[in-house]
Amino acid sequence: MNQTGQWVTIARLGRAWGKRGELTATLLTSRPERFQQLREVFLFRQELPVGEGGLQVESVWEHGRAWVFKFRGVDSISQAEALEHADVRIPAAERLPAADDEHYVSDLLGCEVRDRVTGELLGIVTGWQDAGGTGLLEVGEGEQPLLIPFARSMCVEIDTAAKRIVVNLPEGLKDLNRP
Repeated sequence: MNQTGQWVTIARLGRAWGKRGELTATLLTSRPERFQQLREVFLFRQELPVGEGGLQVESVWEHGRAWVFKFRGVDSISQAEALEHADVRIPAAERLPAADDEHYVSDLLGCEVRDRVTGELLGIVTGWQDAGGTGLLEVGEGEQPLLIPFARSMCVEIDTAAKRIVVNLPEGLKDLNRP
């Protein structure tokens, strides 16, 4: 299992914390309750695995605005420092199912986007921007992808299994985003 699509990144490790081998982490999920059942994770840096296999999760807890991971067998500051800034991933098959009205960003990537009125192919979802409220789909390649707010009023049909999103764009939105 080494292809990016087979993994889901759920956290990013920060710096070593404490003297028993713990590490701070930033969660990359809106469902922190999943960490209470977490048993094994895999670490990656720049798409390459860190170590030979998975790490057993001893504990995860919230500390202020950060989270702290403790892995079995990582018992010193120097051992923890070797894991700093790695992505914490799980196999995609183990991710929690999305609620009916939610979608994983990883499932949106690669979807074709079509205009509801004209049927025109606007492009493929190539990225996501977190705008602090409604996220933005990046559609198309290049320096200036078309940015489409991921709002129900605009993304009127979403079928991630078929890799298709139908949008109802307000007049002029395409012109604002593209040269």
